[in-house]
Amino acid sequence: MSALAAELTAWHVDARARTLALLDDLDDAQLLGPQLAIVNPPLWELGHVAWFHEHWAWRQARGGAPQRRDADALYDSAAVAHGTRWQLPLPTFAATRRYATAVHDALLSALAGGDPTPETAYFHRLGVLHEDMHGEAFAYTRQTLGYPAPPLALLPPPAAARLADGDARLPGGTVRIGAEPGDGFVFDNEKWAHDVHLAPFAMARTAVSNAAFAAFVDDGGYRDEAHWSPLGRAWRCAVGAAHPVYWRRAASGWEERRYDTWRPLRPDHPVLHVSWFEADAYCRWGGRRLPREAEWEAAAAAELCADGSRYSGARRRYPWGSAPPTATHANLDARRGDTVAVATLADGDSPAGCRQMLGNVWEWTADAFAPYPGFVVDPYRDYSAPWFATHMVLRGGCWATRARLIRATWRNFYTPDRRDVFAGFRTCARQ
Repeated sequence: MSALAAELTAWHVDARARTLALLDDLDDAQLLGPQLAIVNPPLWELGHVAWFHEHWAWRQARGGAPQRRDADALYDSAAVAHGTRWQLPLPTFAATRRYATAVHDALLSALAGGDPTPETAYFHRLGVLHEDMHGEAFAYTRQTLGYPAPPLALLPPPAAARLADGDARLPGGTVRIGAEPGDGFVFDNEKWAHDVHLAPFAMARTAVSNAAFAAFVDDGGYRDEAHWSPLGRAWRCAVGAAHPVYWRRAASGWEERRYDTWRPLRPDHPVLHVSWFEADAYCRWGGRRLPREAEWEAAAAAELCADGSRYSGARRRYPWGSAPPTATHANLDARRGDTVAVATLADGDSPAGCRQMLGNVWEWTADAFAPYPGFVVDPYRDYSAPWFATHMVLRGGCWATRARLIRATWRNFYTPDRRDVFAGFRTCARQ
């Protein structure tokens, strides 16, 4: 087996083990769950993950036959409306696992039989990274539905670390944003790198903490109309938001729900499960603003000259350099099962001195999701293009994001009302 085939095989095996670890302990009722606009039935989602592998890496790239005749009718997300997925004649969990295993085994057998072509390797990677994204969705679905924490092997919390107070100050100038053709597998919305001119700006060294956000809540931030945009006010009133969705007041202070357990709010952890509207209102209250997407990427990856007065022109794949993420760099891969304190993991600092720009929490930016200049859609046409203009950009990954998926150029996107995902934010000084 070639090195490429061995790598792709290892990716497939690892991704499937994680998927099953997130699902195997759920009962039939939990695998279907209530019909909500923000989640899928986990039972359907496992079938969809398998179908996606089959559709792209087996049928499209290799011309293989479907493992189920009804797979397209059940699991094609472009054709099966979200609201109908609970009413479909879904196979049992055991049957769905057999389908997923049949697809998995066919792909592994094909990899063992010969070196994949560049096209086939592309679709193998696409399928695994798609499964990784759904693995993160399984984790936040369990949180949304109040299921127990998934039974994953966890590392202990990282050691405490020190961090300079205040903002990291970045110079104005031209920076390169986006992926380069030599960067390996990237998604179409990262293509291609282009120059952006930035004015000097100052960015918080860490994501906003629970303690900082609690000060906004306790100061009446959700009640004061002055802190909310017109769309934000409409959203807040529609959902009755008075604090982050998984917070509640107790006699001893704020508590937060993690999966099926309520516990005291951890003041030094990042605020989590807040919508773009909530992040924007916090910024207005504090006299701050959300970073532009290009500012975020510059703070995460742009090299500075020795005195910090200008950008050198070099960029890093990760904030710390070119080495793949480890547990000392970033809180990724669900290694710790939750967030960590915002001042930890100093080994992952960016050239500008910003901490945890990859992992821990997704970070909302100020920008709507839009194509880069010269955008050309990739074969998976529904990945990016349908969501331009209606979604906001998030950067950096979260504690449940797989390390092989994330890099400084990676762009995530959700509608501004979403607060079920593992999202927080950091702020910039107003200019």
